[in-house]
Amino acid sequence: MALPTAMSALTRPRETLNRTQRLRSSGDFFRLKEQGKRHVQGCLIMNWQPASSGPPPRLGVVTSRRIGGAVIRNRARRLLREVFRRHRHQMVPTLSVVLVARPSIATKEYRQVEHDFLEALRRTRLLAIGIGLPGSPAVPSQEGPVPT
Repeated sequence: MALPTAMSALTRPRETLNRTQRLRSSGDFFRLKEQGKRHVQGCLIMNWQPASSGPPPRLGVVTSRRIGGAVIRNRARRLLREVFRRHRHQMVPTLSVVLVARPSIATKEYRQVEHDFLEALRRTRLLAIGIGLPGSPAVPSQEGPVPT
């Protein structure tokens, strides 16, 4: 198995969440909390609402001090953003999502957070048809190392 070279890393498209894919204003967060739908699943709470325009799914992340110190809150944000980033193409398009971390996320690993996220999408019917949970044959494999 060949290791990725610097050249292959340069030619691969960036997979970050750009500004159009992030919820930034407090009005967006408030609107989703008040007018959107809500689902609690494991270590996260998902608030969502169909977006009015046609951009790809948009994400906002909330981590409160109840979760833990700054290091734990930042890790929770990174986990939630990464799970969303890896699975955003499997979601129903034109969707705004706010993920709220629950205190149990402090002890979870990436795969557990991913399972809770995909299960929430499945139960709310926001996963595209034919996509299942990790480990099922319908899920395409993801590239890159799994964050912890």
